[in-house]
Amino acid sequence: MRNIVFDTFAIIALLEKEKGHETVSQLLSDISNGEKYGSMSVVNLGEVYYMSYRKRGPEKAELALSSVLHFPIEIVDADFNLTYAAAQLKSRHKISYADAFAVALTIKKKATLITGDSEFKNLEAEKGFKVELI
Repeated sequence: MRNIVFDTFAIIALLEKEKGHETVSQLLSDISNGEKYGSMSVVNLGEVYYMSYRKRGPEKAELALSSVLHFPIEIVDADFNLTYAAAQLKSRHKISYADAFAVALTIKKKATLITGDSEFKNLEAEKGFKVELI
């Protein structure tokens, strides 16, 4: 697994020290060491922010955002092609729009999605999509 994409669940697990946070931490270390390449959709980053805001308030949300922006991962903007791919995925599968961006980015990057959300297993038949549960 050279290329990895983080979804919201994985980042929240790390920030909140929930189940799987050790795995996410190790992957970030591997990325820092140049062993892997990591990325995340800006849409999923926005989801991290609003989820942190709702659960912990504005100060914790800003801290979460700042932390993720310092991770050694690329934050990928939602350009037309990524948005179109996400919209196509959303139209075919019962997933959230933010999750569709994570899947679209994973396919685009020929990566493996890192998540704790078992609902992504339902998309394994999608061409080019790979998922690893934390």
